[in-house]
Amino acid sequence: MDKSVISVTSLSEESDEKAYWHAKTPQERLEAVELMRQINYGYDPTTTRLQRVLEVTQLTSR
Repeated sequence: MDKSVISVTSLSEESDEKAYWHAKTPQERLEAVELMRQINYGYDPTTTRLQRVLEVTQLTSR
């Protein structure tokens, strides 16, 4: 990524961003979303697994 290039535009101007993402495959779009998620929320390999929500217990008779 070249961080030395900066582009300033008006919010009312139409950008070519929509055409750029339409040209990408669904797989490439998902990879980009995952990269942005990791940048925003951080990436910790120890927490990549799903959190256990339910636990198995023994049924007790009354």
